[in-house]
Amino acid sequence: MTASYAPEPYRIKVVEPIHVPTAEQRREAIVEAGYNITLLRAQDVYMDLYTDSGTNAMSDRQWAAVMVGDEAYAGSASFYRLEAAVRKYYGYPHVIPTHQGRGAENILSRCLIRPGSHVPGNMYFTTTRTHQELNGGTFHDVIVKEAHDAASEHPFKGDVDLAALEALIREVGADAIPYVSVAATVNMAGGQPISMASLEAVRELTARHGIPVMLDAARAVENAWFVQQREPGWSGHSIAEILHRMCDLTDGACMSAKKDSYANIGGWLAVRDQDLADNARSLLVVFEGLHTYGGMAGRDMEAVAQGIEESVREENIRARVDQVTYLGDRLLDAGVPVVRPIGGHAVCVDAAAVLPGVPRDEFPAQTLAAALYLDSGTRCAERGVVSAGRDPRTGANRHPDLELIRLTIPRRVYTRSHLDVVADSVIRTVEAGRDVTSGLRFVHEPATLRFFLARFAPVREGGLLG
Repeated sequence: MTASYAPEPYRIKVVEPIHVPTAEQRREAIVEAGYNITLLRAQDVYMDLYTDSGTNAMSDRQWAAVMVGDEAYAGSASFYRLEAAVRKYYGYPHVIPTHQGRGAENILSRCLIRPGSHVPGNMYFTTTRTHQELNGGTFHDVIVKEAHDAASEHPFKGDVDLAALEALIREVGADAIPYVSVAATVNMAGGQPISMASLEAVRELTARHGIPVMLDAARAVENAWFVQQREPGWSGHSIAEILHRMCDLTDGACMSAKKDSYANIGGWLAVRDQDLADNARSLLVVFEGLHTYGGMAGRDMEAVAQGIEESVREENIRARVDQVTYLGDRLLDAGVPVVRPIGGHAVCVDAAAVLPGVPRDEFPAQTLAAALYLDSGTRCAERGVVSAGRDPRTGANRHPDLELIRLTIPRRVYTRSHLDVVADSVIRTVEAGRDVTSGLRFVHEPATLRFFLARFAPVREGGLLG
């Protein structure tokens, strides 16, 4: 195809009706949810861009695979098909199935992290850092400085700052670092990729110090796409080849199969070391399930195995990234401040730039997310102060450099017309927020991962939230 926006490489076989709530219904719903978009009922949402995790449309082949799922408690044939797919496309010999990505994070953290451990990574992710901290570790951000600048056009904002990583190794000692945590792509930076050159440099440095490298592979296929498109020397390689090479440079991976693999549930931990695999399987039995099903039914493992094969097809990943780029370009053309370059799974709006008059401790991103829902029934995700949580030593709110709302596009779910509705709503909401000077305050604040269950109220009446 030579079209600037190539048609989707699929036909629609099944449709799901969606409800458009009225303005009055939206107002009632957001108040009932405590101005937390996570707590909205799905029936009250029109365009649901909260996440691409488990919200994708499975293919006819995946649904067909569901029907042959082997639900044996031990030795399920479906597990061995999943294991074979992971080994073929990701290259890890030992595959431990989990209910989703955070199940893998939990097992890995319990295996490797001890009180006093230090875990460097290319920007935190919420559940990953929480598991690390709950097991006594301290996370250290060693991502390049461009990742914290929404306006930077750096093509690989997921790259590791090698000097910062080396300084941390000197400071705390290699023995205190159980592994380096590398995300591909980096969610909290707006879906930004890590380059192959950076990953190779990290591998060379850590090998000298005997430190493992563990990959967050949830969107590694998207990362492979950006390597192919942007990094010199890789344009002639297939997505499958690049993905396998990325994994070759690491010692293991945590995977949420709810992303790149199109599945509605599922995940895995995969490693190279036999002893680590044995330890992980022992913990799996305690927290997830037997080693040949973990937290998944046989039908889910079949869907994931089929989804892995579909994920590396060039036409599928191109269509996925094209949708995200289309929405991002529409917002950029309208002057909306978004994270650049456009990432692989989401368009992230710079809420701090949109609402410069709202103090950080009144949560500009949470405020903007609630306002966007009020405007059109569009649900997005907050990725700012609320998601960052509190410093465990001081109790103060963490203030990340990026204060974002994330418009996450599920795979194979929405059309270009839907994205136009979202774009128009974002543009209206941004325009309405220019002179706003107040945001939200906590009414209820959970101790852990507060963005899921917190409740808020407006600091003052009026403003962007009416």
